[in-house]
Amino acid sequence: MVDLSLIDLVLVSAILGLAGFIHGVFGIGFPMMATPLLAMFMDVQSAVLITLFPTIAVNMMSIYKGGEWGSSIGRFWPLAIFTAIGGMLGANLLVLFDPSPFRLLLAAIILLYLALPWMGRLRMDWVASYMFLSMLGFGLIAGVFGGSVNVMVPILMIFAMELGLARTAMIQTFNLCFLSAKATQVGVFYLAGLIATDLILVAGPGLVLAVVALRAGAAIHDRIDSALYQNILKKLLLLMACILVVQYLLA
Repeated sequence: MVDLSLIDLVLVSAILGLAGFIHGVFGIGFPMMATPLLAMFMDVQSAVLITLFPTIAVNMMSIYKGGEWGSSIGRFWPLAIFTAIGGMLGANLLVLFDPSPFRLLLAAIILLYLALPWMGRLRMDWVASYMFLSMLGFGLIAGVFGGSVNVMVPILMIFAMELGLARTAMIQTFNLCFLSAKATQVGVFYLAGLIATDLILVAGPGLVLAVVALRAGAAIHDRIDSALYQNILKKLLLLMACILVVQYLLA
C-alpha cells in the first residue's frame, strides 16, 4: 500500500462514498467510478486493493435488494462462475504486468459494440441463441478486465442489453458476478501478500460511507423510467470508453 496523508485518507473516503451513491442510483458502477478517481493520486494496484472490501459490501447489498432471484441468480449463476475464473486470471495479470494496455483494449471493445447499429450486417443475435457459450465468453472476458483494471461492467452491460434483461435481473446478475470475481481477487491478492492490516484501516471509513450513500442513491434509482435507464446505460458505456482512453494516455 502507498503512504497516504490525512487529506488523502479523507479524499479516499469521499470517493468511496460518491461511488456508493452512483452505484445506488444505477445499480452498478462502484469500482468503475472509484478506481479511476483513486488512481489519480496513487498507483492502479493500490486503487484496486482499496476498493476490494467496499465493493464486496456494496455488491451484497445490491443482490439482496429487489427479490425475484430466480430470474437473475437462478438463471445466470454460470456467468458468475466464469466471471470468477476470469477474475482470477485478471488478478494474476495485475500482479505480473502493467494493466494500462488492457484499458485501451476494453475501450475498443466498448466503442465497437456501440458502433454495431451502424455496421450493417454485424449483429449479436447469437448471444441469446447460444446462452451457455455466451455466458462462458462474456464471463471470462469480464472477469479478466475486472481482475486487471477493476472494470468489468461494460462487458456485462453488453451481454445484458443484448438479452434485453429487466432492470432488477440485470442489476442482481451484475452484482453476483462482481461478488464472485472480487472473492477470487481477494484470494489471489492474499496469496501474493498484498492484503495487510493497513488496507482495512484505509478502506474502512470509506466502506461505511459507501454503504450509507448506496441507500441514498437507491431511493433515486426507483424513480428512473426503464427506457431512460437503458439510454443512460449506453451513455455510461461511451463515457467509460473515453475515461479508459484518457487513463491509458496519461499512464
